[in-house]
Amino acid sequence: MVLGAHDGMASTARPDTSQPHIPVLLRSLLDAVAPVDGTWLDGTFGAGGYTRGLFDAGAAQVIAVDRDPSVFELASEWAGQYGERLVMQQGVFSQMDSYAQNLDGVVLDLGVSSMQLDEAARGFSFMKEGPLDMRMSQSGPNAGTNAADLVNTAPESTLADILYLFGEERASRRIARAIIRARTEAPIITTATLAAIIEGCLPRAKPGQSHPATRSFQALRIAVNEEYKELYQGLMAAERALKSGGWLAVVTFHSIEDRMVKRFLQARAGQAGRANRYVPEVQAEPPQFILKPRKSISADAQELAENPRARSARLRVAKRTEAPSGTIDAKAIGMPQLKENKR
Repeated sequence: MVLGAHDGMASTARPDTSQPHIPVLLRSLLDAVAPVDGTWLDGTFGAGGYTRGLFDAGAAQVIAVDRDPSVFELASEWAGQYGERLVMQQGVFSQMDSYAQNLDGVVLDLGVSSMQLDEAARGFSFMKEGPLDMRMSQSGPNAGTNAADLVNTAPESTLADILYLFGEERASRRIARAIIRARTEAPIITTATLAAIIEGCLPRAKPGQSHPATRSFQALRIAVNEEYKELYQGLMAAERALKSGGWLAVVTFHSIEDRMVKRFLQARAGQAGRANRYVPEVQAEPPQFILKPRKSISADAQELAENPRARSARLRVAKRTEAPSGTIDAKAIGMPQLKENKR
């Protein structure tokens, strides 16, 4: 995303909390990248909260990317006020460098949007009865296979690996066995049916604990949308699309995503270190990013009071250097990979 302060003080820009969707860590992001100007790419447009925040802070132009075409229909009520300054691009952020070059900034807010969770027909939530879908794009080239197809056709070992690697579910094998047993009797086609199967495998949640199906639904959603692969490729695409001095800002909501972003930025900033101190040091390449700040940013007390969803969020920010872009192996940044997809 691109920020350009009208008065040179981008840090004074604040998110409009009167909106139904409150962008997580927007205030912290604007503070970190101030002053804001130029052209930014919002790679996870969603409800448009980051895009509007960037414009309010002074962005000259924002290229809004989302794989879900329905979000652009919802934005039609307010998008016209920005005219040609707002460019809407249906697609995936892993291809952002084909949409734009020489960007002043890129912002990625990872995970599923509250709009998608609230719509039962999308099949993301175990709290709402709906078809077992989970696709972020239900049409077009990026639609892919839905969750029902995966749950009803994948081998038991693959289901167990998905639940463990993508959702960090310790009872993955038990749940996978239960899914296989259930689908032999009847196809699993609704969120409620799947949630009930998972609940039957796990102890009842204690007060304050998350729903037993939380990790499994997260894992299946990530698998359906290839979210880790998209993030891995998107980080490299951002490196290619940003100009020298451009900003990369990524908001994550769980440990695996944050680990991937952290390791990518550390490696590209020349701070990954050596696995073995006895191995002769190789002449390091010029770093592609500078970490600003070096550590992640979490929500402060004010934001937690305004938006409890921010509790698990982490923001990492880095500034692009003049060094040529390159590539990095998925294993080097800790991307979980199913056995059949490992290289």
